Order: sequence, then C-alpha cells, then structure tokens
Amino acid sequence: MSSKSDPNKKRWSWRSQAFRGLIYQIVAIGVIVLGVWFLASNTLTNMRVRGIQSGFDFLNQPAGFSIGESLFPFDSAESYWRAFWVGVANTLRVAVVGIILATLLGTVIGIGRFSRNALVRGLCSTYVECFRNIPVLLQLLMWYLLLTEMLPSIQDAWQAGPFFLSKGGFNYPIPIWQAGHAWALAGLVIGIALAWLYHGWARRQFEATGSIKSMFWMPFGVVLASALLAWLLGGAPSALDHPVKGEFSVENGGALTPEFLAMLLGLTIYTASFIAEVVRSGIASVSRGQTEAAAALGLDLRLEIRLIVLPQALRVIIPPLTNQYLNLIKNSSLAVAIGYPDIVSIANTAMNQTGRAVECIAIVMSIYLFISLLTSMLMNGYNKRVSIKER
Repeated sequence: MSSKSDPNKKRWSWRSQAFRGLIYQIVAIGVIVLGVWFLASNTLTNMRVRGIQSGFDFLNQPAGFSIGESLFPFDSAESYWRAFWVGVANTLRVAVVGIILATLLGTVIGIGRFSRNALVRGLCSTYVECFRNIPVLLQLLMWYLLLTEMLPSIQDAWQAGPFFLSKGGFNYPIPIWQAGHAWALAGLVIGIALAWLYHGWARRQFEATGSIKSMFWMPFGVVLASALLAWLLGGAPSALDHPVKGEFSVENGGALTPEFLAMLLGLTIYTASFIAEVVRSGIASVSRGQTEAAAALGLDLRLEIRLIVLPQALRVIIPPLTNQYLNLIKNSSLAVAIGYPDIVSIANTAMNQTGRAVECIAIVMSIYLFISLLTSMLMNGYNKRVSIKER
C-alpha cells in the first residue's frame, strides 16, 4: 500500500524552499540586531571609559542660546527639546514651500520643452542644463551672496506700499490674530473637503458621460467662498500689523530673512530643473496616437494636456518625482552653510554646548528619516491611486 506524505511535514522540512527562506531571514535579522547591539554597547563603553556623558537627559536643560528665525516664540531659557522643535519647524517650512514651488516651476519648464516656439523651447532647455549641472551648495551660496550684497541697506530699503526689501530680508504686513481668523481657518478646511468631494464627483461624471466639469476654478471657488463666508461670520477682522522702518531694522509685521529666501530660491530652482526632466519624460512616454485622438475630438492644446496627456504621464512621473521631493528635503540640511537655523544648525549648536554628539546626530537622523518615510508613504499612496487598475 502506498502512503501519502504529510504536507505539514514537507512544509517544515529543510527541502522546502519557503522554510529555508524563513530560516535565512531569521538568521539575517539576528545578525543585524547583534551587530547593532555590539556597536551600541561598544560605543557606550568607550564613551564611559573616556568620561564622556551620554543620554538624552540634556533635552530638558535650558538651551542657553537664541534662534534668529522661528515660526513660534523661543527664549534662550527654554529647553533643548523646544529648540529642536524650532529647527524641525524651520526645516519643514523651507521643504514644504520648496516642494510646492519646485513642482509648479518644474512642470511649466517641462511642458515648455515641447513648445512649438523655438525661443521658449530653447530657454527651457537652457534652464535645465544650466541649473541641474551646478552643485546645489554653490547655488545656495550664490543666492545668499546676491541677497546680502546687491540689496540696499535697511536705511535705504526699497519700499512698495507696506512692503520692504533690504539686506534684512523681505518685510510684509500680517493680520493681527482675532477670533475671526480661526473661523476663516475652519472655513478653509471645510472648503478644501468640499472641493475634494466635488473633484471626485466631477471625475466620475467625466469617466461616465464624457461631460467636462471645471476641475480647477470650481474647486478653487468653493474653497475661497467657504473661507470668505466663515471670515464674514467671524466678524470680518481686517486689522494688520504693518512693518515700520526703524533705525537699525524693519520692525513689526512679518519677515522673510535673506537666509530663508536664499534657501528657498536655491532649492526650488535646483530641484525644478530635475522635475522638469521628469515631467518631460512622462509626457514623452504618452503615445502620439493619444494626442492625435485628442485633436480629432477637437480638444484645444490646454484641454489635451490637462485631460489626456498629464493623467497618463503621471503614471511615469510620480515615482521619480518622489525621489526629487526626498532629495529636496535632504538637501535642506545644507542650510547650515548660509546660517539658516534648520534642525542641523540647532543640533550643531546643542552638540557644541553639551558634548552629546551621538545623541544629537541620532535625533537629526531620526527626524529626517521620519519626514522622508512620511513623504514616501504619501506619494506611494497617490501613485497607487493614479496607476492603471488591472481587472
């Protein structure tokens, strides 16, 4: 009589490829954990032998230094952990605004590479070949020197109404915070949610009937109307804090320092040159038959790009575009070269004052890792949304 082999025994046998793969993975993870433990233990032992303090208890101690640029108030008597939060906020400030501006500029330049106008096409090509082949650090230094050397002194600041531009930066009026502004902010959030719902409905209508709905102006109007209505319900506060030119500085109002402007210009212009090539390659991947079909339907160039070309090109654009976003975020660490107080600059100051080099570097690495992974997760989610759905 023939006996059948037990499948469970075969599954856990060394002859099973799946079982061998599981064992190899367990061994690899064990080796990695052992290596990390050895390095950490060896580092702590050497630091203890040399009398070097370790630990993160210093985060609760007073920082003892001021920060020249911050989104929220910071005093030298406050703790190191709050100083690190200021650095994180400054890093996100330049990274988020830089990503938005670089995407807009790169998209325009990328589309311009296909212009029928030879001058526009040549200028876009020159822009890409020029700025992507100069190291970003040199571009940051160039913009910083231009802003600090070519702009007038504070006493001779250029003024256009309530706006000032000088070596001290760009100064502008800001609203004096009142309860009505909180209403406006809530209305803005509600408007964004309504615009998102409308955009989904309009897209489904287009796919079902071919009827073209407004995909930009209508959502934009919804957001604007919602925020405006909430602002009116909140009392329509309109008081502004205007900047005033003093003897040594422009006081009051809001300000964008030369360091921030140099960082923003450098990162935006440098990254936009790469995004332009990403957009160009994505558009070039769309077959010519698609554009010919759009022309046969009577679509003008604007509708052809918005409804036919870009939706298909996004499937090619998103993965390399994610890499450029991550590069911009990591390149923001070069801010220390021009004195912008980002997380790296704050960590360097804390390291010099406390001697906790390992801890400060670990904090900076963890912050950049978290921001990069969060960016990748958001972009991967969007990539899945625009990818072709297989039946």
